[in-house]
Amino acid sequence: MKNSGSLFASVLAVSVSIGLSGCRSKHNEIVHEATSSSKIPEARTGVPIDPATTGAIDGTVHFAGKPPERLKIDMSQDPACSATGGENFAEQYVVHDGGLANVYVYMKSGPEAAGMTGQVAPAPVVLDQKGCRYVPHVVAMMVGGMVEFRNSDGTMHNIHTMPQGRNPGMDISQGPKGAPEQKKFNKPETMIPVRCNNHPWMSAFINVSATPFFAVTDSDGHFEIKGLPPGTYTLAAVHEKMGEQTITVKIASKEKAKAEFTYSMK
Repeated sequence: MKNSGSLFASVLAVSVSIGLSGCRSKHNEIVHEATSSSKIPEARTGVPIDPATTGAIDGTVHFAGKPPERLKIDMSQDPACSATGGENFAEQYVVHDGGLANVYVYMKSGPEAAGMTGQVAPAPVVLDQKGCRYVPHVVAMMVGGMVEFRNSDGTMHNIHTMPQGRNPGMDISQGPKGAPEQKKFNKPETMIPVRCNNHPWMSAFINVSATPFFAVTDSDGHFEIKGLPPGTYTLAAVHEKMGEQTITVKIASKEKAKAEFTYSMK
């Protein structure tokens, strides 16, 4: 990607080589890394950022090498799932043309102006239960925002969130095509697991950002973060199994910087 004018972007590509391991122990490690740092900015109400001076980040999260095979999930324990859910595959490693999907990217530190957003949390983020899977697999919102849990299936589901001490959890049942349930999240936290006790293969993750500067990579591993005040940022990427990486990016006024992350397996 070409940058114009006075663009100056500092891009550091980082490769992480981490072996396959149990989900629970690795998740605990990721949450500690991503939420315990004192450098995470706390959003504060202040004068709104002048959009005439802001820049943006255009980035990609890459996967180097051959990704693990996506395993097909057996849903036969619930006839309603097997009859209507179609084929269902594990979503831990979704790679297309070298781009890694379902990675949460957020501003871990940056100029003070980035915390003085003057913004409020937008409408609830929707996490649907559809085809006996959570859709989408990874969601993100700003502190003070809400997740709206829906059940589009004709079977009973269970919503069980498992935060690591920063946000209260929930464990409720939701009837077939039942009324939506909303949950507010008030503390920054990454990769909060969501499970369905009725269907153990169902898995999703919720991320809560202290600022509005965050994204989740799409099916091609791409992300974009707009409206950033000029300055130097520490940008973090978090994957549910492979952990957190950070890079430094410098944002110039009215310019778009490029950011690249690279994950790999042993």
